[in-house]
Amino acid sequence: MPKLVRFYIRHTIIGFAIAAAFVAMLLWFNVANLWHLISTSDVGLLAAFLLVMFHGIVFSGVQFGVAIMRMGEDDGGSGGKRDELPLHEAVPVPVRSGERR
Repeated sequence: MPKLVRFYIRHTIIGFAIAAAFVAMLLWFNVANLWHLISTSDVGLLAAFLLVMFHGIVFSGVQFGVAIMRMGEDDGGSGGKRDELPLHEAVPVPVRSGERR
């Protein structure tokens, strides 16, 4: 399997694991009375599955994005190039219009 595919699968699984932990904490701390809603509903398992699935999609995307952004090489610079740009003084220029009052 190519390294990029393994990289993607690994970070997607990490994102889904974080999402599962997040949903578990949501239910454990009963945020917005979710535990009561899920435990007393006849479709509570579906609701819990959908919570994990949709949070997993978001968290795995974020996890993969962070992993990609961290792959960049450090060029040793200190950031932007603002110090190298010349500074110019703003000089007001009078502009005459063709209309007369």
